[in-house]
Amino acid sequence: MTNRQSASEGECYNCGCNLKKACPGYETEAQPSANNSNNKVRVHRLRENAILPERAHPTDAGADLRFAPENINSTMPVSIAPSERALLPTGLRIEVPAGHMLEIKNKSGLSLKKGIHVGGGVVDQGYTGEVKVILHNVGHSCILIQPGQKIAQAVFVQITTDLEFEEQEQIYDSEASLERQAGGFGSTGM
Repeated sequence: MTNRQSASEGECYNCGCNLKKACPGYETEAQPSANNSNNKVRVHRLRENAILPERAHPTDAGADLRFAPENINSTMPVSIAPSERALLPTGLRIEVPAGHMLEIKNKSGLSLKKGIHVGGGVVDQGYTGEVKVILHNVGHSCILIQPGQKIAQAVFVQITTDLEFEEQEQIYDSEASLERQAGGFGSTGM
């Protein structure tokens, strides 16, 4: 067991998730939800260097995703120059439960301090491949991403897929709905 694995499995926060070995009831079913009978999502590690997603705090919405190079022995960082982007593997396949999508979001520290932003971050239920993260460098200096480094957050979002698009000449039922009209992008002031 690696230090990273033992840290994620070692402490129970008494949040009721029962997802860590230290949690009482880990081996038994957790409280059922409407979409997932045991509140667990299956994750498949494709390589030894892949690290399971983990929340830093029990109430966090996002679970950290880490860079896992395809060459498991690589210690070389990936360099992302200003205005460039890179596709980084996580070494994980993650189950997306019915009625959900997995949204890949920015790490606030990387965004603020390094100018690194996530792009194209929707993983649908039907996707069964490796989760990879697109990182854009909007900063002014070259950024190095080390193997094992946190690169993004995975957030499950409940969705509906039973809506159909239907073309109409009028899409609002009342003039009150038109009050804002097409205003957006700072139209009410900054």
